[in-house]
Amino acid sequence: MGIVVVGSVALDSVKTPFGERANALGGSAVYFSYSARFFTDVKLVGVVGRDFPRAHLDLLRRRKIDLSGLRVADGDTFRWSGYYENDLNEAKTLDTRLNVFERFSPDLPESHRSADAVFLANIDPDLQLRVLRQVVRPKIVAADTMNLWIATKPDRLKALCKEIDILILNDGEARQFSGKASLIQAGRTIRSWGPRYVVVKKGEHGALLFSTRGVYAAPAFPLEEVFDPTGAGDTFAGGFMGYLNRRGNRLDEASLHQALFYGTVMASFTVEKFSLDRLKTVTSAQIRARLAQLHRVSRPRSLSSL
Repeated sequence: MGIVVVGSVALDSVKTPFGERANALGGSAVYFSYSARFFTDVKLVGVVGRDFPRAHLDLLRRRKIDLSGLRVADGDTFRWSGYYENDLNEAKTLDTRLNVFERFSPDLPESHRSADAVFLANIDPDLQLRVLRQVVRPKIVAADTMNLWIATKPDRLKALCKEIDILILNDGEARQFSGKASLIQAGRTIRSWGPRYVVVKKGEHGALLFSTRGVYAAPAFPLEEVFDPTGAGDTFAGGFMGYLNRRGNRLDEASLHQALFYGTVMASFTVEKFSLDRLKTVTSAQIRARLAQLHRVSRPRSLSSL
């Protein structure tokens, strides 16, 4: 059991209406790994520069995330800076410095190539396809993407769709990729291009799962305050995939529906503080409590109680 994740490891500088943080630990592979590690073993593949703080490496090692696929290259670590205004669903980028990540060409260690679950975070689809050429018969392959690759490499992204089981993307990306205004049409269109399942994240409005059996809607966890949404989508994916892997990589409808709930719960913790600050303090009991609460709010009351 276990998951190999390939993606970015970054230093983020973020400002929200509630505060700001400079050079915080971030990146898609980091958020995914920390979240998925609550449920299963995780092997992280990525690259950092010589400037990457040892304290961040120590944190990931204490979390027992396998870093044997994390390369330290000459140069600086990938950096992103941005801010959020009152609409916390939209990040505004101030600066992106790819640095060593610009030359990232993932080569999986031999010990990673027989993984039974692979998550391809939102890197160049050519790199995602490169990773798939290195793994041997994984039971589940899921991928994320972003607006940049949809705009610049839609054909390569469609090629990737033919080789994966699950595509996870947000509502804006689903509309952009499919060319459909309706999310229902968007999800069905993307699914027709190859993936067995499509998950569309809708932020504070929950998530949709598209499968052969139709569309399943899961609610968002009801939070009174959101502090910083950076990394929430990757944390969602980590909870989603981590749960499926713990369940033996089963892709039946019941497991997928429950995975949506676990992903939603994990993302709800991330947004409560900067970086991984909230995830560092999460306990299994807190996860179970939020999962139970989310199930309660998702059940319709009987007509007699209205």
